[in-house]
Amino acid sequence: MLVVVNTVGLTGRLLPLAPRLHALAQRGWVRPLREILPAVTSSVQATFLTGTTPETHGIVANGWLFRDTGEIRFWQQSNRLIQAEPLYQTLKRRYHEQGKLFRCAKLFWWFNQGANVDVFVTPKPYYGADGNKIFGILGSPPGLTDRMEQKLGKFPFHTFWGPLAGLPCSQWIALAAADVLREYQPDLLLVYLPHLDYDTQRYGPAHCDLPRLCRELDDACEPLLEAARTTGARVAIVNECCHVDVSQPIFPNRALRQAGLLTCRDGPFGESLDTFQSEAFAVCDHQIAHIYINDRSSLARVREIVAGLPGVARVLTGEERSDIRLDHPRAGELIALAQPDSWFAYPYWLDDRRAPDFARTVDIHRKPGYDPCELFFDPELWWPKGKVLLRLMQKKLGFRMLLDVVPLDARLVRGSHGLAAYQDIDRPIMIGDGPAPTSESLDQTEVYHWFMQAFAPNA
Repeated sequence: MLVVVNTVGLTGRLLPLAPRLHALAQRGWVRPLREILPAVTSSVQATFLTGTTPETHGIVANGWLFRDTGEIRFWQQSNRLIQAEPLYQTLKRRYHEQGKLFRCAKLFWWFNQGANVDVFVTPKPYYGADGNKIFGILGSPPGLTDRMEQKLGKFPFHTFWGPLAGLPCSQWIALAAADVLREYQPDLLLVYLPHLDYDTQRYGPAHCDLPRLCRELDDACEPLLEAARTTGARVAIVNECCHVDVSQPIFPNRALRQAGLLTCRDGPFGESLDTFQSEAFAVCDHQIAHIYINDRSSLARVREIVAGLPGVARVLTGEERSDIRLDHPRAGELIALAQPDSWFAYPYWLDDRRAPDFARTVDIHRKPGYDPCELFFDPELWWPKGKVLLRLMQKKLGFRMLLDVVPLDARLVRGSHGLAAYQDIDRPIMIGDGPAPTSESLDQTEVYHWFMQAFAPNA
């Protein structure tokens, strides 16, 4: 049995602050991971699962333009979006050819729906016809999530993302994973613990309490590590990215709109981005932006506009995108990379009074870009938690309401990720056991091959 824990944001510099994980590394080995681009959750997890880069597996960011519908979609769950075979599918086939069973459990890793796994749990709210949303989790086998929540309490969804995002969700996931390991004893257990991905984005790594955060993550891991010891499972730690301090948001959509290239539709709920009528628009995701261009004759002009924005480091087009392994039909005609102290913000409106109503809410699926402002309460609110209570009371009374407590000021965001680190000590790491790799660092694509090698005697 192999337990793979994705402890987002854990680097070589931070590892000594997590004593249990540090001891695990000392008993085995630890290597920095050379990042793919973009070094964001969905893309890197797909790389870990397939051993390929985004130009092959197709997960070019956490979200992209679905060209056939003209919709920008973020945080999609379907396993079928991965255009390369995930390792659990490969291993199931190889085991089957030998008359054996291979069982995989996948907890809170992305692309969980429709995955060829035996046990899974993933965040999945319920959506009512009246626009209402009720937090919930989805899982299999039938009854699993009910039993989990009876034992552990309701999954603390409000701490998984949003202004209250923090430790409780990682604690809950680790406890649930420990129970799954004991009850089902899967050959492979994939676990996602996001604790280090919150304050590092809110305040930047230089301005948050990293010793406390790493200790909290380490403590949260303890029941899962103990379950691994009692069941005889091996443990591997992997990571997606390193966080950096940022001081400058970049607004490519506003620049394109001011140039007459981006079109919006005004309406009763604010302005909406029109992907069909716009000549060009940007899908922003941390420190990378995909620029989609409907009129190729505008490409040179769009490139000049985006490249000229303060904070933009590079803009690539055509075959240049192969330099960063992002030459894929889902990618933008242009790909912009930020400078280390900058990040791309999605807003396309020029007047906050015409911002869409979803902009001030936590709405990861409706926004046409990643929005880390969702990690904050609006500082202009006198009592933001009181406003939340008021909105929840209105909801209970049957009124339609918006939980409009998110700020529009992107300058509040002080941390980001998505690019490669400059020093090995700041790269994400992998911790493993057995023979240590001969190289001093590993590509993130090589993590997949280590997983496969761990099952080589049986596969």
